Amino acid sequence: MSNDPVQRPPTIDPPAAARWAGLPPGAASPWLHEEVGRRMEDRLQWITARPKRWADWSPLRGGREAHALVARRYGQAVPYVIEPSDALAAPTAEALGAPWWSARRWQGARARFDAPPEEGVDMLWANMALHMAADPQTLIATWHRHLATDGFLMFSCLGPDTLAELRALYARLGWPPACHQFTDMHDWGDMLVGAGFAEPIMDMERIVLTWATPEAALAELRDLGRNLHPGRFPGLRGRHWQGELRAALAASATPSEPGSPPRISMTFEIIYGHAFKPPPRVALSGESAVSLRQMREMLQRGRP
Repeated sequence: MSNDPVQRPPTIDPPAAARWAGLPPGAASPWLHEEVGRRMEDRLQWITARPKRWADWSPLRGGREAHALVARRYGQAVPYVIEPSDALAAPTAEALGAPWWSARRWQGARARFDAPPEEGVDMLWANMALHMAADPQTLIATWHRHLATDGFLMFSCLGPDTLAELRALYARLGWPPACHQFTDMHDWGDMLVGAGFAEPIMDMERIVLTWATPEAALAELRDLGRNLHPGRFPGLRGRHWQGELRAALAASATPSEPGSPPRISMTFEIIYGHAFKPPPRVALSGESAVSLRQMREMLQRGRP
């Protein structure tokens, strides 16, 4: 993949990505997002740092149950909720805010919806958001700014093997791409380092979802995202196209084991990323400009 920032990712239509970011999610977060969040939360057991403040990036779609798991693990830490979409700010506060009569008020610190402190938070949690960003490098830089020195980032996203079956089906039928391209985990690692993160650790796994009917498959896929490829089908398609898609999906169903009923299968490559924010390094010259925040951090560490 090219090192040109414009080429990462090369196939996302920015207006389509902006529309998706503002669409209200369903009554519950997608099942896959919650499952990925549960697996990512389990990885926190290997991190010895105990954050005093942490932030959850866009949790309404990223996973409300996953947010609760992290909040329970760090019960004494102050959780901040960051929702970048103005359209989702109110629904997010309603879904994650604890009313006075709720038992959640007594289960650790209450979620805060104001801006995180200027000095940053000790952990930023971003579940299943990065692969839908039209400008992921800017998003990673934003996460870096929200972190305090020595704070760490935990994120997950979809990888390039995602929806291989659907992409092959579209190609076989001569249709435009079924989805935008997903970035490889090694490129995500490069972008983390480029944004100022240190010691990035990347790994991946594959999760296969199956459905009994095309209708069930399409309903869950619509909940997970949209086709952001600029070369996707222009405009709306009619019933004839929907019928052809459902028939093709039904024909692709296979038994998971001998004697079992055929099911439609889709592969999702899940990428997990973890990285620290190191102390700021300022290259000194005859005249050097540093931000007030950087100056504070260097002075607190006893650096000149």
